Amino acid sequence: MMLHLQTVPARNGLLWIRHGFKVFQRKPLVLSGLLSVFLFAAFATMLLPGVGFMLVLMSMPLLSLGFMLATHLVLQGQAPNAAVFIAPLKLTPQRRNSQLLLGACYALATVGIGLLSEAIDGGSFEALQQLMVDNAPAEKIAEASADPRLFWGAVTRLGLAALLSVPFWHAPALVHWGGQGVMQALFSSTLGLWRNRGAYAYNALLWFALVMSMGLGLSLLMMMLGLGQKLALVLMPMGLLMTTVFYASLYFTFIDCFMFGAPKELPAESTDKPDGLA
Repeated sequence: MMLHLQTVPARNGLLWIRHGFKVFQRKPLVLSGLLSVFLFAAFATMLLPGVGFMLVLMSMPLLSLGFMLATHLVLQGQAPNAAVFIAPLKLTPQRRNSQLLLGACYALATVGIGLLSEAIDGGSFEALQQLMVDNAPAEKIAEASADPRLFWGAVTRLGLAALLSVPFWHAPALVHWGGQGVMQALFSSTLGLWRNRGAYAYNALLWFALVMSMGLGLSLLMMMLGLGQKLALVLMPMGLLMTTVFYASLYFTFIDCFMFGAPKELPAESTDKPDGLA
């Protein structure tokens, strides 16, 4: 399939989120179920000694591509299932190998970021996590949190993770629909995000504001109702919902920047058959 890089206005960052919510509204249980199935499978895979963690990291690029395929099926009036996560590996041997290589590169880069960050923070982040898991006294947690190395380790983790997401943002989709090789897909994804950096920055800012406002609003509501201790029980499903909507919106970032453009309004559900994508 021929792809062409397009430059979209910054305001389209909001359009992607709107369409993500609209797609979620059409199949909320199906899409949430897909994410739940992936998380369960990832948890089970983590239990495998030695290779579990790396396999989960390798599967992350397929998670985003799988949700793009799921969104496309929803727009066609179909109900996607967990097969969307392995469908990219069944297309052609060449594209399967490229997807696997992408996953391996992502896993190795993620591990590298973790090792570098741990070297910078001197293990303070891991120590803080252990204290929280062990329900340590608040004084010990506060003391561990005050370690200055923790800040620089966090900056390294978040900064490098953000940079890593740029080449991998669209790379799986460019391999799947565009037939690009690994290096070409990584370069094209980077170029696509750079060309449309205004829209992506606006999109990221809106997601941050939306998540923070919903979290704060729920916290205040639960405290007013005297149910503060139950807050985690509410935040977990809300987090699942927002994560599902985010992944559903990725399809529109791709078609807007590399294909026929995201429509201003989604067609009616009975006639949702977007052209040019199989």
